[in-house]
Amino acid sequence: MAEPHILLDRRPGAGLVAQLVAALRRDILDGRLRAGDAMPSTRGLARELAIARSTIVAAYEQLAGEGYLELRQGAATRVAELGPRQAQGSADGGRSDAPDAPASPAGDSPARSLVADLSPGVPSTVRLDERAWRAAWRAAAAHPPSWSPPPLGVPALRTAIAEHLRSARGVHCAPEDVVVAAGTSEALALVARALVALRGAGVRVGVEDPGYPAGRRALERHGATPVPLPLANGGLELGALERALQRRGRARLDAVMVTPSHQYPLGGRLPVADRLALLELAARADAFVVEDDYDSEFRHTGAPLPALASLDGGERVVLVGSFSKVLTPWLRLGYLVLPAHAGLRAAVATARAELDTPVAGPVQLAVADYLGRGALRRHIAATRREYAHRRRLVQDALGDLDPGRAQLTAIDGGLHAVLELPDRAAERELVARLGEQGVIVAPLAQYAVHEDGAGPDATGRPAGIVLGYAGVGDLALAAALERIRTAVGT
Repeated sequence: MAEPHILLDRRPGAGLVAQLVAALRRDILDGRLRAGDAMPSTRGLARELAIARSTIVAAYEQLAGEGYLELRQGAATRVAELGPRQAQGSADGGRSDAPDAPASPAGDSPARSLVADLSPGVPSTVRLDERAWRAAWRAAAAHPPSWSPPPLGVPALRTAIAEHLRSARGVHCAPEDVVVAAGTSEALALVARALVALRGAGVRVGVEDPGYPAGRRALERHGATPVPLPLANGGLELGALERALQRRGRARLDAVMVTPSHQYPLGGRLPVADRLALLELAARADAFVVEDDYDSEFRHTGAPLPALASLDGGERVVLVGSFSKVLTPWLRLGYLVLPAHAGLRAAVATARAELDTPVAGPVQLAVADYLGRGALRRHIAATRREYAHRRRLVQDALGDLDPGRAQLTAIDGGLHAVLELPDRAAERELVARLGEQGVIVAPLAQYAVHEDGAGPDATGRPAGIVLGYAGVGDLALAAALERIRTAVGT
């Protein structure tokens, strides 16, 4: 057991968390605490120091975010292995250039080594409950092998997903409403095939512009034509949707795909009144609504809004979900929740049979067990705190930039932020400059249905960069944010 050396100034206003962080960081950098050492339990250290356990928890969480500690659910907190640059950081601030990266960007010289990959959509897995995770896979391995899992999913997983959605999103559905898929793209492939079966060739699906590129590609590959719809205040512009739904013949929309709880990538959300209006528009036009509920569990300001599926009284909404953002993309596991529309259900079942069952039985059983233990609920709670902390780092670094140069948006929820820029030229210049400095970000242009134009233009699409902050440690994130701030201000 590691023995930290901690002396606390207990005078009012002295800041116990900051003192603990500084003392433990110093012990790690000085070698008193070595990589792999188990830290004292939060309860034990709180008892020893005669302070609140929550103070110890906050200090451990900050040090874990900075990369000095490894927190694992169900296991002892341990001192992390420090890269050479991190170990040379100052004991009072922990602000080194960045931890060593596993690789450099393609074609970069050693002087352009990777500082941080801020590609959006990458979650953190450091809070994974390893004990529950291993137990879930052992339980799956003990299950008698079968020829193949049921086409629509293993019953235990469909039941667990239905219960998760009831408690987390207020969606009341039965296990038989759930269809297991290999992630969001494969789920959308099922939807596209089902729509073609119901409506015939030439199916048209309204999509947000800018929006989710992989989702558009999945629709196109399986016979649907994406139709771009503009945004207003970061969310779908309902007037444009209404006009598109009122078109005659094959020009009208058969469905619309939306991200109402956290628009991807601009971060807006549809108010409840707009959600109800959207459902009414779809019902009048006999169109389906595909709700991509990709990271609604991570709201940082305000209460979560109800899922469209929880408001649907017209058998219109198909809910698409995934465990890629809330758990790990390594699983490649997602799902559909189907409305009580007999024709759509039959068409999805046929599409599922045509595409075969892509998610292995043991994977489905393991995730069902993990959910059944309540481990996902605990994981979401822990990562929500972690993401909220990193969000504050982003706000502190970029929230006060000159609005004429850049403006921080899309920060109310999820795993990423957007830095809006004056035009596409500034966007291209910033992406290139950051790439030269070892910081990877995504240009907003790649989310547009058509990437041409200087923007913002007649489409109203903004220019800027998208930066993910969830899957990178605090030290690397701080170094990247410093480079972004400098690049924008020069």
